[in-house]
Amino acid sequence: MLKGKTALVTGSTSGIGLGIAQALAAQGANVIANGFGDADGAKAEIARAGSGIQVGYHGADMSKATEIEDMMRYAEKDFGGVDILVNNAGIQFVAPIDEFPADRWDAIIAINLTSAFHTTRLALPSMKAKNWGRIINVASTHGLVASANKSAYVAAKHGIVGFTKVTALETAQTGVTANAICPGWVLTPLVQKQVEARAQQQGIPVEQAKRDLVLEKQPSGQFVTPEELGALAVFLSSEAARQVRGAIWNMDGGWVAQ
Repeated sequence: MLKGKTALVTGSTSGIGLGIAQALAAQGANVIANGFGDADGAKAEIARAGSGIQVGYHGADMSKATEIEDMMRYAEKDFGGVDILVNNAGIQFVAPIDEFPADRWDAIIAINLTSAFHTTRLALPSMKAKNWGRIINVASTHGLVASANKSAYVAAKHGIVGFTKVTALETAQTGVTANAICPGWVLTPLVQKQVEARAQQQGIPVEQAKRDLVLEKQPSGQFVTPEELGALAVFLSSEAARQVRGAIWNMDGGWVAQ
């Protein structure tokens, strides 16, 4: 379905980003991966998901505008530009506001929010020229509701939701769409660390800590999977979704329905 299109997925060496990259590759899209960690391993997994596709990688630090600009130049030079932009890169830090380190606030806002502005502003001219483009911002249930001790993350994700709506309005009469996905708990490496910390603090088995963590917020009692989020990203990239514009689509096991 996406043969001939190029997808750039930030933060795609593991977790949600990797799942979305694999799903887009399976539909024939060329993929540019980005992120820290095992870049070669991620590239290999994405390549296995597709057939006859091109897989690239750029290690831009998403907190730095100059490196994002270099990544977008790479996409233009080697892939002819970005058709599907998935802004997924994100980091987390947990602390009360009056104890929150200022440098951690700045880093979270830069990577979780400001990076999406830079990639979008640089991708839009080519998308508008082609009159086709898909911008998918990975927000979070924390873009819709809040949790204590996550001030920077919640602020950034609420910002992503607002930014998505503005992008959708500005592209409403073009072939470019912009939407946001709001996952609930997904068992990513980031969340696995929280599970293990809870198990250690409470002296309980990891499996119990995992279930307790999910049930605090997610009525289904089940984690959302990267594969499910990938399938949603494929739909939002399809022609069937050409009039889905500015949607804030939560996939959260009922979290925000409460």
